[in-house]
Amino acid sequence: MTKSLINRRGLLKGGAYAVAGALAVPAYVRRAFAAQQITVASLMAEEKPETLIWHKIAEIVEEAMPGAFAFNIVPNAALGAEQEVAQSAKLGSVQASLSTISLMSNWVPETQIFDLPFLFRDAAHVQAASESSVGDELKEKLAGEGFVVPAFINYGARHLLTKTPVAGPAPLAGMNMRVIQSPLHTKLWQSYGANPTGIPIVETYNALQTGVVDAMDLTKSAYAGFKLYEVVPYLTETSHIWATGVVYYSQMFWSTLSPEAQEVLAAAAVEGAAYFNDLIVADETSSMEQVTAAGGEVVQPTEVKAWVAGARPVWEDLAPTVGGMEKIEMLYGLA
Repeated sequence: MTKSLINRRGLLKGGAYAVAGALAVPAYVRRAFAAQQITVASLMAEEKPETLIWHKIAEIVEEAMPGAFAFNIVPNAALGAEQEVAQSAKLGSVQASLSTISLMSNWVPETQIFDLPFLFRDAAHVQAASESSVGDELKEKLAGEGFVVPAFINYGARHLLTKTPVAGPAPLAGMNMRVIQSPLHTKLWQSYGANPTGIPIVETYNALQTGVVDAMDLTKSAYAGFKLYEVVPYLTETSHIWATGVVYYSQMFWSTLSPEAQEVLAAAAVEGAAYFNDLIVADETSSMEQVTAAGGEVVQPTEVKAWVAGARPVWEDLAPTVGGMEKIEMLYGLA
């Protein structure tokens, strides 16, 4: 075959279409085999924001680098609970996932600054904090522990979930409470007299159902996603902590990529994070419709000063760990 038979697009002229097809097949196979697999772990179902974000990221990456990556998105905590997934990412067997900042504090204690109770006013305040120098410092520290974090996400505010209505903090005294496996969350609920127990989220329903614990806190989206309203039907809208999270890639995986691929995956994560935050807002609305339809009830908190008074000492307690009161006050005062 001569070069004159091939145009600038690589398509054969004349009657050589059969030859063109024969040449196209091996090229396609070679590209398919060259695709680098990215195994992504999601704790939630296919239709939830925690999974949809990865389909969005996969679409963005495919558009930028066609055929370079194959995303294997595994939902429903099939690859383990949040901590197990993070451990797998450190080992390189999982290439990407989301995580609450609370869990990341097991490796980078300074991340707890984003979990301080009553620190943030709203979602815009959280975003300003994540885009500040504090957010940049945390990204660097997380990379040093094996987690490349291109973007922060906002899971929404955390609220108190109980078996009986609780408006003020007094009823928490002596109550057994499920908490995130994080020192900050343990200290927070201890300040109200509760007995905190660290339990992975995927084991929480059973723990509540069997009476191991009688209360917990969680975002509205996850509350509905795990159908926890069936065992803790009362949600007190405390908004005590805005649940910041991260989009992360395994450092072991990341180190195998070209600078171009790293740039594309990072940019996709940033765009995906914005998409996720929008989904969470919409999902919270539909989640609470699901909750109330199933008999769940929303309780408005009373004794606000008592709630705040019980939580503020956590700032002082955690200040040496997260970088000092000056840094906390700086975030608190962000516009």
